[in-house]
Amino acid sequence: MLLKRRRARAGARARVAAERTVDWADRRLPVSEGGALLRKAFPDHWSFLLGEIALYSFVVLLLTGVWLTLFFHPSMEQVVYEGSYRPLLGVQMSEAFRSTVDISFDVRGGLLMRQMHHWAALVFLSAIGVHLLRIFFTGAFRRPREANWMIGVTLFLLSLAEGFAGYSLPDDLLSGTGLRIAQGIMLSIPVVGTYVSMFAFGGEFPGEDLIPRLYSLHILLIPGLLLGLVTVHLILVFYLKHTHWAGRGRTNRNAVGKPMFPQFIAGSTGLSLMVFGVLAVLAAVAQINPVWVYGPYRADVVSTGSQPDWYVGFLEGALRLVPPWETVVAGHTVMWNVLLPAVVLPGALFAVLYAYPFFERWVTGDRREHHLCDRPRNRPVRTGLGVAAITFYAVLTAAGGNDIIAFTFEVSLNLLTWVFRVCLVVLPPLAFMVTKRVCLALQERDRERLAEGEETGEVRQTLTGGYAESHEPLDEETRYVLRTGRQPEPLAPAAGEGEAPRVARLRATLSQWYYGDLVGAEEPEEPEEAEPSGGELER
Repeated sequence: MLLKRRRARAGARARVAAERTVDWADRRLPVSEGGALLRKAFPDHWSFLLGEIALYSFVVLLLTGVWLTLFFHPSMEQVVYEGSYRPLLGVQMSEAFRSTVDISFDVRGGLLMRQMHHWAALVFLSAIGVHLLRIFFTGAFRRPREANWMIGVTLFLLSLAEGFAGYSLPDDLLSGTGLRIAQGIMLSIPVVGTYVSMFAFGGEFPGEDLIPRLYSLHILLIPGLLLGLVTVHLILVFYLKHTHWAGRGRTNRNAVGKPMFPQFIAGSTGLSLMVFGVLAVLAAVAQINPVWVYGPYRADVVSTGSQPDWYVGFLEGALRLVPPWETVVAGHTVMWNVLLPAVVLPGALFAVLYAYPFFERWVTGDRREHHLCDRPRNRPVRTGLGVAAITFYAVLTAAGGNDIIAFTFEVSLNLLTWVFRVCLVVLPPLAFMVTKRVCLALQERDRERLAEGEETGEVRQTLTGGYAESHEPLDEETRYVLRTGRQPEPLAPAAGEGEAPRVARLRATLSQWYYGDLVGAEEPEEPEEAEPSGGELER
């Protein structure tokens, strides 16, 4: 009895102490709100994992990057190599290149960490790119997520700059060739190009200051910006709630999915471990960026068959496809063959990405909040534009390796260049038209399934001697998904909108182009009460 009383008193004191601690923390920190936060619903679909893959790749980049900074020396001072890699013994090189070779051969685990860092960078950029495509094709950039779309595009832009800076740090012959091209791009900018080049390189190319400056950008400024933007992006995802796919109980007024704790956290932790493991395996078995093979950079040598990482391959292809156009103005030469593909094209690309959500809202007149993901087939023009842009990008990327392709398949390089030029003009519009027709055909197919049901595969002979295939009704979930997604009506020019008549006509024409030939069923009435499945929460 005495032992039980002591235990009861100890338990009571522990409860009182716990209550006081919670009260003390709740007066200073949002402890009470944390419980609701842990029960926040996260929709469960494989396409939503793309952003998480980018996040965990970024974590690997930070961890491996911190480790590499302990051994890398960002200096362009010339030294003589005396390390363990015999083919380079006695070769003059920069201290940056020597430290990179030392990390690869003389630091325990150094090559594994270098390659893991490089593979994580490629996966990070790939995941961001595919994640942006998912958001674009499903319409998840619309109100109220325009700001988050712009943050995502900025993350992709900063990631390109971060990747190029890190790729150039080893000061090997391959990255040096890329820096030489970058200097030519700077010089192509009218009026200020020379000043931009002198500022970046600290004098005439290659100068002595570029590697230290790139190093500061690569480990401090750009990672800090990325980390800040990723944090803001995640906060907005929490605040605005996650988009989700249509289904019974899933509407524009709720978010249905797994609670953050413990289901979502458990699954996300498993995904993070998978990302870490895959990157480690890639680093161990798949060689990437063997700088010791390329050798140190020399301004009078260019690597044969040099190819950049995939994310800047489109710039390389654009430079190779534009004819040698030049214009002399007041004694100054404007190099259109460099300015257009390397400065104007990427600038126009990101300007379109930033502006597209507002452009579509202006064209369609749709100012509603959207929390349901669009099925790409239900927005054929947007889907066609996305596929056309992907085709344009793919042609440029392939053209960046035209010399390798010509050598491998023993075809004329000039002929191949002209083939790529024709493809760059012809394939994107063709891809748009084909994609749009496919989307409309899929919509028509959905209408047939709603009207007639699903084909069973059984064919019966009719009394008149003909043959007919039997159908069975669709289940309620499938019918709901097929009927969801109201098709907007095209805008018509209206007086009194406060717009110039020409602008109004343009807007109406574009709206007709967007929505003039849609096929689809009406959107069902959204249920007042959500019907989440077992194990899911509604918010």
